[in-house]
Amino acid sequence: MTARQKRLAFIVAGLVLVAAAVGLVLFALKNNVSLYFTPTQVANKEAPQGRSFRIGGLVEVGSVSREKDGLTVRFNITDTAKVMPVIYKGILPDLFKEGKGVVAQGKIEADNVFHADEVLAKHDENYMPPEAADALKKAEAAKAAATPISSGSSAEYPVAK
Repeated sequence: MTARQKRLAFIVAGLVLVAAAVGLVLFALKNNVSLYFTPTQVANKEAPQGRSFRIGGLVEVGSVSREKDGLTVRFNITDTAKVMPVIYKGILPDLFKEGKGVVAQGKIEADNVFHADEVLAKHDENYMPPEAADALKKAEAAKAAATPISSGSSAEYPVAK
């Protein structure tokens, strides 16, 4: 084997190792990525079935109810266009309130209810994730287009820059 062939063999072996490492990283990330969806997207069947994802929006006013065990909570998440029922068993964050922003991670079960493993409450009055702000704006625009009479005002959602 000449020096040129040895050098080529080392380069090929290095490329194979790099490709294998990149493949393993991408495979690991694919299993751990949690996508974000709105109730409208879930209703339109855009969310993955049988796989964990995040759903976000506002906690519907009047929808929070607690079961007798003290840990199980039922509530609805809305993006002002569609509503998604949620069941969570655990301790809710202190900032969890009706009418406030929330993101829940879990999956939809056969009963067509989102079973949350984790619930995160919005931590600041002035911040909303850009995806959530865009989704709420689109939902309100769709709702306004479907409603013949408009109130003439539109809500603005601050977005982190």
